[in-house]
Amino acid sequence: MADGVKPRVRVPKEASAGEAIQIKTLISHPMESGQRKDDDGNTIPRSIINRFTVEFEGENVIDVMLEPAISTNPYFEFEATVPTSGTFVFTWYDDDGDVYTEEKAITVA
Repeated sequence: MADGVKPRVRVPKEASAGEAIQIKTLISHPMESGQRKDDDGNTIPRSIINRFTVEFEGENVIDVMLEPAISTNPYFEFEATVPTSGTFVFTWYDDDGDVYTEEKAITVA
């Protein structure tokens, strides 16, 4: 994992079958657009999270392509319906080829 890049995910531990739950994600990432210059006048290379995906038990829940206009530390909040107990897999991809993954389990009562 690149220095300082840390994903955070909040998923309820339990839900009822078919219930829509709220999921919150945040990843600490500088999201450098490639349009700024350093103190010596050199262009700082673009380095952004360019894709974010979520799967639940192998099924696609969300797949988002990101552009340089997204702010530092991208935050997503969305709802998902959980049919059964299982595991969400959250994946962030950045321009440098780094991939960041976080898993969260949920129990359907």
